[in-house]
Amino acid sequence: MGSKNKLKRFRENETFGNVLQPSREEAVAGDFPLKGNWNANFFKNDNPIVLELGCGKGEYSVGLASRYPDTNFIGIDIKGARFWRGAKTAVDEGLNNVGFLRTQIELLEHFFADGEVSEIWITFPDPQIKYKRTKHRLTNTEFLQRYKKILKPDGVVNLKTDSEFMHGYTLGLLHGEGHEVIYANHNVYKNEGSPEVVTAIQTFYEQQYLEQNKAITYIRFKIK
Repeated sequence: MGSKNKLKRFRENETFGNVLQPSREEAVAGDFPLKGNWNANFFKNDNPIVLELGCGKGEYSVGLASRYPDTNFIGIDIKGARFWRGAKTAVDEGLNNVGFLRTQIELLEHFFADGEVSEIWITFPDPQIKYKRTKHRLTNTEFLQRYKKILKPDGVVNLKTDSEFMHGYTLGLLHGEGHEVIYANHNVYKNEGSPEVVTAIQTFYEQQYLEQNKAITYIRFKIK
């Protein structure tokens, strides 16, 4: 994507009522106004809040929002030019139950109060295979503890990935740390019994993976 195009999308994001782009300084200052107030002041309802981390173009957030009108969805990514697509689609389709937050995932607890979130989706994250990159892996111990803080006591996390490495690493970690694996499937399109929500929505990259005959894996779990 050219820099001209990126700038155009950044500018357009600023006009969307469903996009928030706080600076890192605003986040770390600890007084982000929507923290603890997403239901009251952003969605203006009491419906459950679901996050999609590393939402990319926002297809999953928008797809979930259109399927589940009684749930609120927030797509989170540091690349606003990417989720411009999802934000624009949501505006065009009049979906008021989905928003987008431009920030780094390690800053989550600055934006959400303890127990404010019902569910988290992690869709096709970078598996960060090199050992030095382990700290950036979105299902490592540190990230799980961040999620636990903002999740309700019965909150769940969903991981959907084309990476066998990421699937195996996460399953091993969950079992090793005593978390509750509710459901695991190493090929959701070939094995029966996959939850409908997992196969009904496909991201741009997921369609490419399927064309390459890559298996799409899925884990649903609770953090103890």
